[in-house]
Amino acid sequence: MAEKELPKYQIIANDLLDKIQTGFYPQNTLIPPETELADSYQVSRPTMRQAISLLVRRGYLERRRKRGTLVKKVKIEQEFTHLIESYSEEMSAKGIYPKTNLLYFNVEKATEEVSQNLQLAEDATVFKMVRLRYANDQPTVLVTTYVPEARVPELIDYDFAQASLYNTLEKYQLKVTRVIRKLEVMEANETTANLLNIEVNKPIFYFHTQGLTADEKPIEYSIAEYRGDINSFVIDVQR
Repeated sequence: MAEKELPKYQIIANDLLDKIQTGFYPQNTLIPPETELADSYQVSRPTMRQAISLLVRRGYLERRRKRGTLVKKVKIEQEFTHLIESYSEEMSAKGIYPKTNLLYFNVEKATEEVSQNLQLAEDATVFKMVRLRYANDQPTVLVTTYVPEARVPELIDYDFAQASLYNTLEKYQLKVTRVIRKLEVMEANETTANLLNIEVNKPIFYFHTQGLTADEKPIEYSIAEYRGDINSFVIDVQR
């Protein structure tokens, strides 16, 4: 049985969405007037209006009185508040291209904060890694992660610009089965603002995360700084 052909307005909406997602129509800019687009697509104004209305309902466009139709800045819905999976897996599942830039990776003596969160002795050493993570080539989150060196010394052999930390830990029977997260909203300092390509003092979501293995011992402590302008978080609560 042949597939049913999409309505004309939906074909146009899909083409407009592709142009939005590829940057042909950048965020926070106006798309051409409805009449101009109708002529370009060789359709009637009602059909063009229907295509635009579909993208308005889906949150990609916004009609502004006396100005025109604006390409909205669409936020990325982060689901890690109730799911345990790698950043790359979560982004890929949303059709977003993930990329990681490893800014720092070394062995250090644990600070008091890190020792407490990883339940380590004061003189213990940890792997410290700093990763800048992207969504479709846009910097999204700056993550600083600590892992006890003694529990998994093999981490030194991995390139965490490419490798997933959670998947790597699982190879050594250290699967993260539970996480504890604390959220704060803070202002971006100069370093964070430069890396995330935002203005200094703009709001960021600041997550502290303890990753626990099945024996309830912490294997990871991370501090993630998410841009407030392009991220939202899904909280799924059941009773």
